[in-house]
Amino acid sequence: MELEDGEIYRKDGKPSIQVCAEVNGKKTGEDVATDVYEGLSELRSSLPPGYAIKYDGVSDDSDVTTGLFLDPVPIMALIILIVLMIQLQNPVKALMTILTAPLGMIGVTAGLLLTGRPFGFVVMLGILALFGIIIRNSIILIDQIGQHERAGENVREAVIHAAESRLRPILLTAMAAILAMIPLAMNLFWGPMAVAIGSGLLVATVLTLFVLPAMYITWYGRKQI
Repeated sequence: MELEDGEIYRKDGKPSIQVCAEVNGKKTGEDVATDVYEGLSELRSSLPPGYAIKYDGVSDDSDVTTGLFLDPVPIMALIILIVLMIQLQNPVKALMTILTAPLGMIGVTAGLLLTGRPFGFVVMLGILALFGIIIRNSIILIDQIGQHERAGENVREAVIHAAESRLRPILLTAMAAILAMIPLAMNLFWGPMAVAIGSGLLVATVLTLFVLPAMYITWYGRKQI
């Protein structure tokens, strides 16, 4: 009679030992796995041939999920560009609208740093939703500028009057979305996404009301000088 392994765990056909642990605190499993992996650098370099320490579990799943999530992004961006071209019927205005979307990343970065929330899959999901909201606000503002121009106003007057008339609706809709994120921000899983959307939308809404008019006047106003 002798003892033998009742089960041999294999990874990619090779015998493996899987180390698991629960994570406490604000750090995610991926962050802890990264810290542990970097802390074992000396041990990894001294392992004999045929032995290795690799990521698995939440880190490996996160890489696979992120890849599947980002694969359709180029097609999505192309569809958004086509829709903007159909709606605005002007490539320059469509480009201006798209350029306002990255403004939300300023608020996302600040919000995550201030709250200590990790950047993960749910945050990337929130960023895509945030880009859609920011682009919508830009379309509303550009459309209002066009209405004032068709009424006979010059570019500068049209931009100023459009910003004034759309200031309250844009701010109110943005605040409604931001306030809706507050209860969700307390959730352990969806909290980082709520923080990203709320902080990103707050900063982007304010910046859009300044950056987009400035870009519009810079491009179209020079034609009237």
